[in-house]
Amino acid sequence: MTPGAVLLAAALPIVFLHLRYQPDVVVGRATVKLSDAAILVVAAAAAWAGLRRGWAPLRPGKWVWIAGVAFLVWVLAAVFYPLASSRAYAWKTHLVTAGEYGEYALLAPAVPLLVRRYADALVTLGALVAWTLVATIAGVLQWAGWNILAGWGQGHREPSFLGTHDFAALAGMTLGVGMVALLWGVNGRLRIVAWISVVAGVIGVVLGGATSGVVGLVLAAVVALVVAVRRHLAHRAALAAAVAATLLCTLGVIVLRSGDFGQFFSFLGVRHASASAAKNIETYPQHTVLAYIGVRIWLHHPIVGAGFEASKEYSTYGPELAAAHRRFPNVSPQSFPSATRDYGIQNLYIQALADLGIVGFVLLVALFCAGIWVALSAALRAPPATAFGAMLGLFWLVMSLGFWGTQDFVAGIPIDAVTWLGFGAAATRFRGAPA
Repeated sequence: MTPGAVLLAAALPIVFLHLRYQPDVVVGRATVKLSDAAILVVAAAAAWAGLRRGWAPLRPGKWVWIAGVAFLVWVLAAVFYPLASSRAYAWKTHLVTAGEYGEYALLAPAVPLLVRRYADALVTLGALVAWTLVATIAGVLQWAGWNILAGWGQGHREPSFLGTHDFAALAGMTLGVGMVALLWGVNGRLRIVAWISVVAGVIGVVLGGATSGVVGLVLAAVVALVVAVRRHLAHRAALAAAVAATLLCTLGVIVLRSGDFGQFFSFLGVRHASASAAKNIETYPQHTVLAYIGVRIWLHHPIVGAGFEASKEYSTYGPELAAAHRRFPNVSPQSFPSATRDYGIQNLYIQALADLGIVGFVLLVALFCAGIWVALSAALRAPPATAFGAMLGLFWLVMSLGFWGTQDFVAGIPIDAVTWLGFGAAATRFRGAPA
């Protein structure tokens, strides 16, 4: 293993840790956290590896890097063109956010530059699995009623030490590691680690309770199964294990979130609403309201959008509130944003339309399409050992598509790392792996 791969492995526990548990330093408008320092160290190590050992590992991901740079340049431009309008827009604050968003993107090229050999992959994935196991144990203790790490209470979905959404995303990554490893037919100790990954991943995904994440996870599992069958890699036992793990995740989240689903059915008129429904914030009705507001913002700024994170500015969403209240009269007033409550859009795709316009949305779609295409091509055609990293990247990217269905553009959170690591793994073709 190389020192760069060890650095990347050491950075993963820091990156997958909630901000409240990290030391930070305020520098002007920016808050520099431990995770920022870890990513910059990893990026510096990747640059040094490129200078010392060459940049050839970046070649398979050429279209990913082109699409990624184009998207990030448009995000940067979207910080400045709102200044031409008369709306209030905190461009300095949003410039800092855009900078941190771009900082996490450095993880993508760092993966192929640092993970060049099979041993590098083992140490990096080993750190990911170990950290997920620790997070899952913490989540189980919270679910059992231990009052630790700001848990949500006995029997509820739990945040572990990441936050519910990010906990589920980390667990989904590790579930992907175990599932792909079993489908690829690993043996010996690695097979034991693969099963540990699957078990820890399933428990973590269920406890995180991210419904949108399960949608992405199911799609990712289907892609992994299809690729394994097309390559004639997997035995029936591995296929059955992958299907069972996916079903357990799906059923577990449905059971844990049954109350939220009941509220949503009431919102749709399928069942009678409870007396408290008109007073409390309900997850899915609120997502529907915020999505409606986001679409209206886009219709008023269709080409270039209102500006990066402008949908979080009252000057942008305020004019849409009256129409939203008329459209959803039975939703709790607390579910609507106001001059004192900023909820965002809570959907990356609709927010991309609202903030970045059709131009930014197309660039975002192009980025994901490039990553998925690069990964899928290698997963289907490269030698099995070489294709393993690409298959992981494909799994993580497809899975992340679901998680972003209920998440804003938020810089510096673990789901950012999941996504950019997915792009990096999609372009990774490490050497020295056994057949």
